[in-house]
Amino acid sequence: MDTRQAYNSWAAQYDTNLNKTRDLEAQALRATLAPIPMEHYLEIGCGTGKNTEWLVTRAQAITAVDLSEAMLAKAKAKINSPTVQFIQADITTPWTFTQGLYDVVGFSLVLEHIENLPAVFEKVAAVLKPGGYVYIGELHPFKQYSGSKARFETEAGIQVVECFTHHISDFIDAGKKHGLLLADMEEYFDNGDRQEIPRILTLLLKKG
Repeated sequence: MDTRQAYNSWAAQYDTNLNKTRDLEAQALRATLAPIPMEHYLEIGCGTGKNTEWLVTRAQAITAVDLSEAMLAKAKAKINSPTVQFIQADITTPWTFTQGLYDVVGFSLVLEHIENLPAVFEKVAAVLKPGGYVYIGELHPFKQYSGSKARFETEAGIQVVECFTHHISDFIDAGKKHGLLLADMEEYFDNGDRQEIPRILTLLLKKG
């Protein structure tokens, strides 16, 4: 299913249905970004605001972007803060939504829906301060290899969102092309069980 259409349909139940990927990525983002000072944060894929609620306690100004109008409506209903600007945008088109330069640009469960990583990373590098960070939290490629994809149930049956498989090296290489170098990488497992396939991959890239 087309990404925008899918998330518009998913929005009504996104916060309430069982979703281990959503919940573990939220934990991963907090663990990764807690030590990093930030004034200006660009949140790509803010969804219903699951991470925005935490980010408003850390950043002085947040540009929160999502492709789905319905997901944004949920986020706006939760978060009433003058420090957050919510914007509907397609990140594969020119970035007219940015407000100056950012300390951190974050992607939460977004890049699996983007085919051309280098094109997006080029845009990231242009809006990131020197020494700034890129946070990436994604469904682990190992999960994708085993057939996992973003999906949700409707009365018409299970809807699968259009996804692209990116290997870990794809993220690292795309960043490197635009001066974004790997600073940290972590894997997160269901219930912390490292005998199982990891569910979430996080990458932290730094602009030189």
